[in-house]
Amino acid sequence: MGAGCLDGMLASPLPALNDAEGAAVPPGLPPVVDAHVHAFPERVFEALWTWFEENGWPIRYKLRAEAVVDFLLGRGIEHLVLLHYAHKPGMARQLNRFVAGFCEGRARVTGLATVMPGEPEAGAILEEAFALGLGGVKLHCHVQCFAPDDAALDEVYRTCARFDRPLVMHAGREPKSPAYKCDPHAICAASRVERVLRRFPDLRLCVPHFGADEYADYRRLLDRHDNLWLDTTMLVAGYFPGDVPWELVTARPDRVMYGTDFPNLPYAWDRELRILVERGLPPDDLARILGGTARDFFRIPSPGG
Repeated sequence: MGAGCLDGMLASPLPALNDAEGAAVPPGLPPVVDAHVHAFPERVFEALWTWFEENGWPIRYKLRAEAVVDFLLGRGIEHLVLLHYAHKPGMARQLNRFVAGFCEGRARVTGLATVMPGEPEAGAILEEAFALGLGGVKLHCHVQCFAPDDAALDEVYRTCARFDRPLVMHAGREPKSPAYKCDPHAICAASRVERVLRRFPDLRLCVPHFGADEYADYRRLLDRHDNLWLDTTMLVAGYFPGDVPWELVTARPDRVMYGTDFPNLPYAWDRELRILVERGLPPDDLARILGGTARDFFRIPSPGG
């Protein structure tokens, strides 16, 4: 799939698929890590779901944070990485405390922190979050309205590198929606991400959704930069227009991790998992994508380790 195939896909809401869901992870798989699960306080979740249903797609799983974790772990997912983000200054500390408290005592859950780029004490906010046990940072260019190479991000990048915490940053151009307060195509580009990778070689950066929709550019970045990772989230489901970028899945399994965007989905929770399994990837590659890569990236101990 080339650049532009998804352009304007959220000009109006997309439909639900109403596809069948499995009762559990397919048997015989290596331990599965879902590297892209969302957890917010109840009121934030409700506002988010309203936005999606008005501007994105119907939400199939309207579950609160505790139910999100119980649902996925109860169906055989071995470990979850919980992501959240602040949409205005002053929210991050409260959100970080919520996620840190929620993760306490849950050995099979890794929570990430967030911050608004450029807000006062951004570095201190992250240091406090890391002290609470949060294992990385999540940022969202579309929601927080920043370009990856904006100088306001330097403090965040330096703090992540100094504490050896990974960063998950939605820096791909898609999905573009008129409901965002900024134009993702004006602020997001693989070239901007490459500037960050060059300036901060000690930063471990994951761009989710395969960097949609600049797939060829991110394929080249994977070869050029050893501090870049990608995740599969929503891009192998066959939900969006265009072909699945399988060349990114198979080129560097050691740099690609499975994720879902659960619970904010318009289709079955295991749709992408089943598609990846049915693809017939070499067993070692599948094991990396389904769990091994995420364990390395987020420093997640092996089961029983």
